[in-house]
Amino acid sequence: MSGQDEKTVLLSIGSNMGDRKANIEFAEKRLEECPFISSLRKASLYETEPVGYTDQPDFLNTCVSFMTTLTPDELLDLTSGIENECHRKRIIRWGPRTLDIDIIFYGDQQIDTPRLTIPHPRWKERAFVIVPAKELMDLDVPVPEGSDVRLFLSRV
Repeated sequence: MSGQDEKTVLLSIGSNMGDRKANIEFAEKRLEECPFISSLRKASLYETEPVGYTDQPDFLNTCVSFMTTLTPDELLDLTSGIENECHRKRIIRWGPRTLDIDIIFYGDQQIDTPRLTIPHPRWKERAFVIVPAKELMDLDVPVPEGSDVRLFLSRV
């Protein structure tokens, strides 16, 4: 797991079931506890309307960035495990969930496998990714028009 160079990673984290803030904090704590992750930085929390399947509660969203020696597949295993620990159920595509963790960037790598696509294919369409991500890195990407992203809790 730790045999490669460190890469800078950006994750998007969201929740719209249960204690949304606690779910996100749970994910951040699990990431901080991983021995292959360092220098974790957290963006503010934002409340957003659901995308895709809209008959569900609003989301809390944020982004985190960190350094890791995990491979992309190992990182996906870690984030999927954290989602499962938080009782994530995949019933309706884009439906309600206790926790959703997406890998947005893994260094400057481009990956397109049946299991993983990096950069995340729709990140430029999602204000709930762009707004918190801009707190953590220099991104020259406009926020999509008509996006409803409301600051919930500033943490930076």
